[in-house]
Amino acid sequence: MKEEIVDFLLNKKMHITTVESCTGGMLASEIVSVPGASEVFNEGYVTYSAEAKERIVGVSHETIEKYNVVSENVAAEMAKGGAKISGADIAVSITGLAGPSGGTEYIPVGTVCIGIYFDGNIYTERYIFGGYREKIRRSAVEKAFLMLKNILGI
Repeated sequence: MKEEIVDFLLNKKMHITTVESCTGGMLASEIVSVPGASEVFNEGYVTYSAEAKERIVGVSHETIEKYNVVSENVAAEMAKGGAKISGADIAVSITGLAGPSGGTEYIPVGTVCIGIYFDGNIYTERYIFGGYREKIRRSAVEKAFLMLKNILGI
């Protein structure tokens, strides 16, 4: 799947960036594992804390306070900010709660929000994945690739 995405981007001469929280750079790592990725991927950002999301990619403090750091609203601002600061055509953001602790009734462990900025539009989805921490993180990366494939029409 990641190979198809990199090939698509190579053919279209497009660039992609990532803005990750709970996945800690896993998405970027998967992209750069594909030969030729250096032609489509210049940089990625790990914004693990709320403060980093605000400082690095410009997520508003008000959005975090109103919706929570694990929200589609924050994922949207992460993606938009990543595209803006990197100049990439596409930005994929992931924010979530991989656990094993910290969950609430409204945001249980396994909640992940993914944002994709493409062609001036922002797409977001909220998922709840089961399993242990590493499984949740891997599931988030897989789902981000699936979302991206669908949005790009691959």
